[in-house]
Amino acid sequence: MAAAVEAYCVKCKAKRNMKDAAQVTMANGRKAMKGKCPECGTGMFKILGKA
Repeated sequence: MAAAVEAYCVKCKAKRNMKDAAQVTMANGRKAMKGKCPECGTGMFKILGKA
């Protein structure tokens, strides 16, 4: 992915750019980004807009 996706890491308690970010579709049809925190490796998730 060209642009880095910023999301909140609940373990680090800080906003970071996701590593290995991939777009997924949730069960309700909304799109989201799923990746890992580059610092601690915890899973990160960001729900995207309705566009």
